[in-house]
Amino acid sequence: MSVAMEDAVPANSALTFRTMHKTDLKQIMNIEVQAYTHPWTTSIFRDCLRLHRCWVAEQNESIVGYAVLMMAPGESHVLNLCVKPDQQRKGTGRELLRLTMRESEKAGVDMILLEVRRSNQSAIDLYQSEGFHELGVRKNYYPAHSGREDAIIFAKYLG
Repeated sequence: MSVAMEDAVPANSALTFRTMHKTDLKQIMNIEVQAYTHPWTTSIFRDCLRLHRCWVAEQNESIVGYAVLMMAPGESHVLNLCVKPDQQRKGTGRELLRLTMRESEKAGVDMILLEVRRSNQSAIDLYQSEGFHELGVRKNYYPAHSGREDAIIFAKYLG
């Protein structure tokens, strides 16, 4: 199933979005290990495919990013939003984030949440530019090379 994105993607872009499938996991894992020092496992993604809403961003028939969204009554939670490192800063992450917000609004969700590493300034800048506000901090949330790293919790009220 493809998601209509005409209103969000520039006309000259070959970026398309669709639901993630099990057959995408090899490409997704390649991106995951490039992008993160502590990547998710294939089994985590398999569980997400069963339990959550998952999308991929494609360009020239190749996956360049993905998003995983957990839905609950009244709120949604972005569990993973990732763009292939050599494709970052080209708008793909912003469009994936907007996709999660639109899908949350369609489901009647009031608030969307996410966590981000305190050290990930480019992601923090993206979330703030899309209207997210800092809600709090989860101490020692993420694994890091030398111990653990705090996560900043961001939230945005929808609709």
